[in-house]
Amino acid sequence: MIKFLARAGLAALCAAALAACSPTESRTARLQQSPQWHKDHFENPQPLWVDTRSAYTRMIFGRATPLSAPEGPLPGVDAATASAALAAPPPSGLRVTWFGHSSALIEIDGVRVLTDPLWSERASPVSWFGPKRWQRPSLELAALPPLDAVLISHDHYDHLDRGSILALASGTAAFVVPLGIGLQLSEWGIPPDRIIELDWWQSATIKGVEVTATPARHRSGIVPWRANETLWAGYAVAGKNHRAWYSGDTGYHDGLTEIGTRLGPFNVTLIEAGQYDARWPDAHLGPEQAVAAHRLVRGRVMIPVHWGALKLSENVWTEPVERVLTAAAKCDGTKVLTPRLGESIEPTKDPATPKWWPTIPGRSALEAPIVATQNGDPSRRVAVNLCPTEAAT
Repeated sequence: MIKFLARAGLAALCAAALAACSPTESRTARLQQSPQWHKDHFENPQPLWVDTRSAYTRMIFGRATPLSAPEGPLPGVDAATASAALAAPPPSGLRVTWFGHSSALIEIDGVRVLTDPLWSERASPVSWFGPKRWQRPSLELAALPPLDAVLISHDHYDHLDRGSILALASGTAAFVVPLGIGLQLSEWGIPPDRIIELDWWQSATIKGVEVTATPARHRSGIVPWRANETLWAGYAVAGKNHRAWYSGDTGYHDGLTEIGTRLGPFNVTLIEAGQYDARWPDAHLGPEQAVAAHRLVRGRVMIPVHWGALKLSENVWTEPVERVLTAAAKCDGTKVLTPRLGESIEPTKDPATPKWWPTIPGRSALEAPIVATQNGDPSRRVAVNLCPTEAAT
């Protein structure tokens, strides 16, 4: 029965991928102008390495990790409390509300930006198969204050969620997306004048706040024959008084320092630190490299994201945040905030964010290191300086 469901789920994913339209000639012409475009797809400056055989063997024959999902509801902020916290603008001018995984509301100098909204029950094109959220977000999308922009980092289902996009279609927010994703939004009914497609280092200004797409080391697409037809990115959000950086999904790469130099320092970073595996170390940072990335981009306060909502890899569900805190503790100047689901915090006001998750033994960095390759060669790994002296103060 399990194998049948797996085959049926794969068939549904393939059908959804085949149903997506290829870029039109006009859109293709713009894609081809990108330095990241090569022949018929986007490429990373630093290639990705995947131990494909080991990864598939683990997926098919491996045993599930105990406690890779919580045993009950996670502590969070109830809808009334969450709504009340967002009723007035943040006194400091900067506020972040994390809803689990990579979905967060960033209020920055009078502008509201929502990152990678995932409000559907599953990260999947179908409602009956695929990774399932552990619980509903504290607030429904309709209960959020009016948004000015929605940032989409790439087209994987846990970041580009059709149900969430359709729920936001009736608003007035601009959809800021990497190259190629605009076509999908158009297919879903988003008006063209609300879609802003960006290449790396390109910017758009929304009510005085500048949003810049930043390089990432990742991939797009679901099936091999439609891989990397759209770009992937992180985002720097710069207002008059504050700056924030959302990493999107990314592995460790050479562009992190340049992001900090050109667009930092950042008052707060939201960096993916969960859903990682040594078999594919180049597509995701992992906890220790997430802390290193925070310091390379010149972040002042870090909020680890890409965890706390659903299972996409085999590790104890609390392992990402525990390892982030362990790595940060080695760097005297690295401050990490860990809000509860739906909790609004103001990073520049030095809030207290006590531990809200249970203590569960997980793997340490020594037991299960996540170290990216330099250029897709597993015999050559990056040398991560966890606490570089040039980090922001």
